[in-house]
This record gives sequence, structure tokens and C-alpha cells, in this order.
Amino acid sequence: MQSKSILSLVAIAALAGCASPAQVLDGMEPQALEMAAQRGRFDLQCPSAQPTLLSRELTQPVEGIRFGGVPRGVFTIGVSGCGQRTTYQIFCPEGGYGCFSADTLEGVR
Repeated sequence: MQSKSILSLVAIAALAGCASPAQVLDGMEPQALEMAAQRGRFDLQCPSAQPTLLSRELTQPVEGIRFGGVPRGVFTIGVSGCGQRTTYQIFCPEGGYGCFSADTLEGVR
């Protein structure tokens, strides 16, 4: 009887830990926006440049024979300021490994 109770508690805890894709992306978004803002302020040489979220999606890892991956958020973020603008693609691996730019600077306009 006690083992069934423990098993039930474990199952409930596992289900409670599951987050929807939107919740996962919500957790990553602030760091992605900050990463794009920092990069944009430097590239545009504009300390007042501001980020704008253009799109976001949660992608699944590529399944391989040797290596497994983690899902990641892919954010497309526009940064504008000082009469200029640019776009970045920011990747954020699930699990708190930190966000990084995909170096997709499309050019300063």
C-alpha cells in the first residue's frame, strides 16, 4: 500500500514539472531580449537602442546516433535606435545554459 502511495506522489511530481512550450519560451524571453539589446547597442553604437520581439518558437533537438540535444527557444528580435535597426536570431537552450546570438546580423539600415 505504501509503495503505491509513493509511486503516485512521484507521478504527480513528474507531471507538475512539465511545462507547456509557451511557458518554456516565457522563461527564456527576458534573457533573449537582453542578449539582443546588448548586441544591438554595441553593433549600432547606440546606448539607447531597444529590442522588439518579432517571433519565437520552441524547436526540438536534432536526433542523432551519437549525440542527443536539448530543445531550444529561437527568438527573432529587432533592435532599433539612433535612426538605425537590425535583426538578430537568439538561441536559448532549455535548462538554463544561457542564450547566444546566431550571428545573423542582417545589416544596419
